[in-house]
Amino acid sequence: MKRIKVVVTSPLEDDLVDAIRATDDRLDVVYERELLEPTRYASDHPLPTVKDADARARWDALLDEAEIMFDFGPLELTPTLASRPQLRWIQSTSAGVGRLAERIGLTESSVIVTTASGVHARPLAEFALLGMLMFGKDVLRLSREQHEHHWERYAGEEVAGKTVCVVGLGKIGREVARLARALDARTVGTVRDVGGRTPEDLFVEQLLPTERIDELLPEADVLVLSCPHTPLTHHLLDARRLALLKPGAILVNIARGDVVDEPALIEALRSGRLRGAALDVFEQEPLPDDNPLWDLPNVFVSPHSASTVGAENERISALFIENLRRYLAGDPLLNVLDKELFY
Repeated sequence: MKRIKVVVTSPLEDDLVDAIRATDDRLDVVYERELLEPTRYASDHPLPTVKDADARARWDALLDEAEIMFDFGPLELTPTLASRPQLRWIQSTSAGVGRLAERIGLTESSVIVTTASGVHARPLAEFALLGMLMFGKDVLRLSREQHEHHWERYAGEEVAGKTVCVVGLGKIGREVARLARALDARTVGTVRDVGGRTPEDLFVEQLLPTERIDELLPEADVLVLSCPHTPLTHHLLDARRLALLKPGAILVNIARGDVVDEPALIEALRSGRLRGAALDVFEQEPLPDDNPLWDLPNVFVSPHSASTVGAENERISALFIENLRRYLAGDPLLNVLDKELFY
């Protein structure tokens, strides 16, 4: 019976590693905890670092023998993955790994990459709702005034009746639209290719290809970016498109920082053209200390953590186990990265 070496390169709870091992007797699952980084929070997936020559030798041996990897391993060794002799498939712990795969040469290789698409849809959609509610209820101002012991009554707004435009109606965007509709918002949105899909399929009232986004921006009270970062979406929201938005609109970015022209965004926020922004992603991460977004009074900064919840490891492991069963049976894998579209 042929043995298949599976190398887990990202921290997991022992019971989840055991569940992966129990998937099939043909699997030789290697989990070298001492080679991994310590976790900082629940479901943390830090890429390992190669600390010394001994660790480098151990990693090289593991990667040379691996047919399947859970996550990408040490960042400094990722450019070597495409040339590893046995490697056939990498299961990522993230959904947006297309540009990483491109940078390290996997899009030009025969190595299959599967993503964690869908795992993070609910927490990211809830962050989008948080952004809508936060600015509708003026939470940032209330927080400042509470700190100052200042009492001044005001009138807030409802999500009901607002137009929410979702750019990228994949698994995350569809969940954003579904939850926004539950709050009686009017939802519209875009996808790269409409194909045979209908608006109702994607929980929106109006559906356009992303190339026609300009037609929807003037209607949007809330603009939610949930598209992948690809050559087609790089700086999709630039100064021209920011100017098309309804004055006082709110931006929520749960896509990638590079989807937005950040200096243009800062100017739109400073001028008051945009009412506010709830941002989980940035062009440079960690966000530099001198970036104006830290201190703008109409910006909510999240440290690229909106997708992470305690149940994430369990959900990714369940996806990996299902894909292991499919791999062993010769069936199509779930969430295979399209190496031309980068998602």
